[in-house]
Amino acid sequence: MERPFPHMDALTRERTLIGLGSDTGLDLEPAQRPTRDEAMAAVRTLLAWAGDNPDREGLLDTPQRVVDAYGEWFAGYGGDPAVELSRTFEDVQGYDDMVMLRGIDVQSHCEHHMAPFLGKAWVAYMPTGKVVGLSKLARLVEIFAKRLQTQETMTMQIADSIEDHLSAAGVAVLIDAEHQCMSTRGVRHHDVSTITTQFRGVFKTDKILQQRFMDLAARR
Repeated sequence: MERPFPHMDALTRERTLIGLGSDTGLDLEPAQRPTRDEAMAAVRTLLAWAGDNPDREGLLDTPQRVVDAYGEWFAGYGGDPAVELSRTFEDVQGYDDMVMLRGIDVQSHCEHHMAPFLGKAWVAYMPTGKVVGLSKLARLVEIFAKRLQTQETMTMQIADSIEDHLSAAGVAVLIDAEHQCMSTRGVRHHDVSTITTQFRGVFKTDKILQQRFMDLAARR
């Protein structure tokens, strides 16, 4: 049976993030980034704290591997949404309907426990004379996912970026993800997904259009 997508308003709160451009309006000095050697030393400390011996054969290369993995998992801090959405195309032959990407992979880490949360994103916008390359929307999701996150905030960040940089008449974002901080620790509830949505512009005011987006998101 297909799981419905109930309407949920994402939490509204200001975020201060490293790696965002000046156009965000946030005034935050980036944290001093440790060296690679310092990061690997920190991993060794955690291995010892967990009760293992960082010098045993199986763990000798673990600090290097962990630091390399962090470089991939958190590569979004080096991305700039404005750059990704800066190249648009105006020759769209008068197209004025929804543009939607379905089922974009979301691989992120919660900022509270640094545990993964994995799922899918559905993103749509109503263009106003110009469109952006489809891969750029997927890249936008990836930039925000590859940071320490809350799902609510990430949903808003994606919507904000599209609304701001594409001057879209409307934006709709839905994310459906399972959080391992909930399934592997604490309450240990498995197969529970979290759904967050954001509707802007005509997707917020036009309930028929909003429902059309939800119906397309629910299709398999």
